[in-house]
Amino acid sequence: MVFDLDMIKAVYSRFPERIEAARNAVGKPLTLAEKILYAHLWDGNASESFERGKSYVDFAPDRVAMQDATAQMALLQFMQAGRPKVAVPSTVHCDHLITAQVGADKDLAVANEESKEVYNFLASVSNKYGIGFWKPGAGIIHQVVLENYAFPGGMMIGTDSHTVNAGGLGMVAIGVGGADACDVMAGLPWELKFPKLIGVKLTGKLNGWASAKDVILKVAGILTVKGGTGAIVEYFGEGATNLSCTGKGTICNMGAEIGATTSTFGYDESMERYLRATGRADVAELANGIKAHLTGDAEVYANPEQYFDQVIEIDLSTLEPHLNGPFTPDLATPISKMKETAEKNGWPMKVEVGLIGSCTNSSYEDISRAVSLAQQVADKKLKTKAEFTITPGSEQVRYTIERDGFLEVFDQIGAKVFANACGPCIGMWNRVGAEKQEKNTIVHSFNRNFAKRADGNPNTYAFVGSPELVTALAIAGDLGFNPLTDTLTNENGEQVKLDPPKGDELPTKGFAVEDAGYQAPAEDGSGVQVIVDPASNRLQLLDPFQAWEGKNLTGLKLLIKAKGKCTTDHISMAGPWLKFRGHLDNISNNLLIGAVNYFNEKTNSVKSQIHGAEGAVPDVQRAYKASGIGTIVVGDENYGEGSSREHAAMEPRHLGVRAVLVKSFARIHETNLKKQGMLALTFANPADYDKIREDDDIDIIGLTEFTPGTPLKVVLNHTDGTMETIVANHSYNEQQIEWFKAGAALNIIRKNANA
Repeated sequence: MVFDLDMIKAVYSRFPERIEAARNAVGKPLTLAEKILYAHLWDGNASESFERGKSYVDFAPDRVAMQDATAQMALLQFMQAGRPKVAVPSTVHCDHLITAQVGADKDLAVANEESKEVYNFLASVSNKYGIGFWKPGAGIIHQVVLENYAFPGGMMIGTDSHTVNAGGLGMVAIGVGGADACDVMAGLPWELKFPKLIGVKLTGKLNGWASAKDVILKVAGILTVKGGTGAIVEYFGEGATNLSCTGKGTICNMGAEIGATTSTFGYDESMERYLRATGRADVAELANGIKAHLTGDAEVYANPEQYFDQVIEIDLSTLEPHLNGPFTPDLATPISKMKETAEKNGWPMKVEVGLIGSCTNSSYEDISRAVSLAQQVADKKLKTKAEFTITPGSEQVRYTIERDGFLEVFDQIGAKVFANACGPCIGMWNRVGAEKQEKNTIVHSFNRNFAKRADGNPNTYAFVGSPELVTALAIAGDLGFNPLTDTLTNENGEQVKLDPPKGDELPTKGFAVEDAGYQAPAEDGSGVQVIVDPASNRLQLLDPFQAWEGKNLTGLKLLIKAKGKCTTDHISMAGPWLKFRGHLDNISNNLLIGAVNYFNEKTNSVKSQIHGAEGAVPDVQRAYKASGIGTIVVGDENYGEGSSREHAAMEPRHLGVRAVLVKSFARIHETNLKKQGMLALTFANPADYDKIREDDDIDIIGLTEFTPGTPLKVVLNHTDGTMETIVANHSYNEQQIEWFKAGAALNIIRKNANA
């Protein structure tokens, strides 16, 4: 089935003209990223060249994708926008609320019962407003999008940071908060600072144990978790064309871990093969018709240093498998160095669990290569030393690998198959014994490995690798095992070596599925009723945030000075808290409970300036709100790294936090704060972070003259009677300042809809 073919035809019909206009405006050859960006300008054909990293630009995305955890808040906001139907094709995918515990069937049944209210809400809102709905069990949003909706040259936004996965099919696909999605669904332009461009030239061809996952693991090691911030990463070269389409998707998916706006590849034969294999030959034919426009200009790739802000080169022929971690996805270690590195750092060497799948690595190719190793357990008379789990990315992949006998092979080594959902990757894993918080090691093919993310245990050392390497390490049960050189002792006492993995890029018999899990919306949803029980603890209709008072903010108290890494997981935890994603007040009880307090080195423990005692962060903040006292949060580098979850911005806004002042922001989180009417500020001098004291009274001066490019002043009134004034920068443009003044961007949409 081909979705939205008329939309794709319309996009392609204007592509040549828009790219020609862009080339004239820019005055030089164009990268693929530039072509897609300029082809999606809200105002049509380009008439000027935008400055990378500085110009704010309005775009017209082709579609919106939402997963169930973030869709709740996005759709609660859209319901206030006053529009009868979404303006662009949009979908909801139920993949986050299914806990991995027993196995696929039982876990899905439990989720359908526990989250019935939320699923019914999402289904009814989707039905009413013309949104495609993918039922629980249908699959993980990014795999389903790649199989059904992604198309070369398109632009998509999605309420999940791994929306970028669709770059594997040549899209510019960008993770956003629900407020951004609300804008686009309401037919409004979507604003983005024109990205910088990082080029990654790939040469050679993967061989042996190396996989597409190792490309992005190596890139993450080079760029770190913030090296891609504000940039699109564009892969090119003969090595790029030698990769499968789903392998490209894996690379783009984990681009979120380097902070990149998105990543993408030019259209090639692997993408055409994938489109045809997934029933979209019509899209492949359309793409072939404008093939020259769906990749960067030849001059760009011949002299990349002249067209990209940074260029990295990787030879796939010599690329070694990597393991990244623990606790951060950019700590890259070649497998040949892991034993030495792990022993030196005191990392637990015994691998307790190996987990493959997720939105990052759940393609047919991934599973087929992993199963070639699983088969060797029986063939070589080995035993799997660690627990082993598989999380298929979609029902189509699951059905196909069952048909082809893969699940039977995995079953023979004691593997557990979880539901087609996010599961352990996002903390929805009810792992037996995790509550004991024992020090242990797991390896997985997911994308993130922050502390406590997978199982809630801060002492779980999680390492990220390819499905093939994860399978090998699970078989060996040893973090230091190098399958390229090491042997294992089989049941006969013989030393045997694992053969390199092999697999098919696409199923030779084609994909198959009985029920993909799609539910189309009503043609006319005007009569559909969306009901939210006022007594519900899962869903809550939104009240508008209050507008700015029109004066400087004075007498603010410090809620917390967060030390070190403070991701959206630290600000608004997932796992068991996912159940409250549609209830702003309830989920606000997890506000910043994972952040480390600079002053006492504890989590979820801050000093209240009302009574001087320490308390849980949400409790202290609620007391400030009840007393009418505004507060400020102070943070370190790359604050808000990780997920796109706008709850990390909405919770402090709801509870009365007025400003967030940090050394630097992750892109999505900074935008989310702005959308919700918060002040997102950065230290002009990062060393001023050290001047913030626990008992300060803090004033933010200059808001009555709030203008783009003009810093604000932050006055620190210390309890010893001294005072210090520091400078705080901001990146607000005129429109974003209006969001702040109105109390939130949604307030402006609502006002215009009611005018």
